Amino acid sequence: MMTRHDIRELSQIRFDAREDCAFSFYFQPQTPHDKSHREESILAKDLVRQALREMKEKSPQKPNGGAAAILERILDLAGNLHGNRTHAKAVFACARRNFWREFDLPPCLSRTQLFVGGHFLLRPLAELLGAQPRLGVALVDRQRARLFDLRLEELTEHEGVLHRLPRRRRSDGFAGYDAGHADRRVADETLHHFKQVADRLKEQAENGVWDKLVIGCHENCWTEMESHLHPYVKQRFLGHFTADANSATPEQIRRKAWRIFQDSLEERRSALVKEAVSPSRGNGHSVTGLRRVLRSLELGQVQTLLIGENYSARAVECTFCGHLDSHLVRYCPLCGHATRELEDVCDAIIATAARRDIELLWVKDNPELDRVGNVAALLRYRGSEHATRRAAS
Repeated sequence: MMTRHDIRELSQIRFDAREDCAFSFYFQPQTPHDKSHREESILAKDLVRQALREMKEKSPQKPNGGAAAILERILDLAGNLHGNRTHAKAVFACARRNFWREFDLPPCLSRTQLFVGGHFLLRPLAELLGAQPRLGVALVDRQRARLFDLRLEELTEHEGVLHRLPRRRRSDGFAGYDAGHADRRVADETLHHFKQVADRLKEQAENGVWDKLVIGCHENCWTEMESHLHPYVKQRFLGHFTADANSATPEQIRRKAWRIFQDSLEERRSALVKEAVSPSRGNGHSVTGLRRVLRSLELGQVQTLLIGENYSARAVECTFCGHLDSHLVRYCPLCGHATRELEDVCDAIIATAARRDIELLWVKDNPELDRVGNVAALLRYRGSEHATRRAAS
């Protein structure tokens, strides 16, 4: 399964527009109209033919044997994927560099598409993976804890914690004398179990096993379990749901945990948009509009990027220093070298965000963000402070 680290690696690959040809293929399984599943194969063939036609139109004299081999390989792959409903697929390739990478994805892509150009098309991945942390899930009862990773709706179980309670004697002794001792012993063992689970979760948090945590348990266990959670864990805790650690199925766990995560993510998106577009943003902690966002990205100020789901804008990129400019100028204002026009600046923004590990949030149907141009950024520190530092240096 793909991770943000993979996106970062892909974004760091630099291509020579005159020599290299980068292929990005996204396969999204569709519900077939008949049992033959021919629609997917036909769509893939149409995309390959269109790509070949466009390549010939752009450079009719340039040999494209390597590119044709890549497209044929993509076509074979798409033919073998028909009937698959559990995973989408992403392929990134370059013939001249002998580069080919495949990734399985959840079937949540907008459509099947093939992009051929001077860079990899990363926007579909960024929309899918943006702001999706490694999610830990713990199912806890008085004797057992089951531990999971939930990544892109795929649930993986790891070694848990098992603490068997002492067996109760057949007799409570003379006049029930031993009953109280047995109850206290069980209570002490249960307390020890919750502490052991809390210690394991703290260890995972410190080791970066997960970024956010969701816990499932019976309501009568939750108060005891919560009281033992370490502050580090509570900072990353999203919520809890009711579940039985022994009988809960993977699908039930995945569905309930994913719902809590999506609710918390949507709430966080709304809060960050309000913070970014607030009238008090003159304090220098946020910027709006493409020109200001690009400048803040270049200065290394950006901590979180907020982009409208359907946002698209033209810009230019310097072929020498990589400077991005919202003004469609022919020469870079920083180094004087020629620029190349970008049909959609989002691809370059995504690559920069991935390389610098900037959080990227895609925002859907938000009027507040739409009023400021559908692009905004929250900064690590005040812009004026950064300008002062640059002047001092």
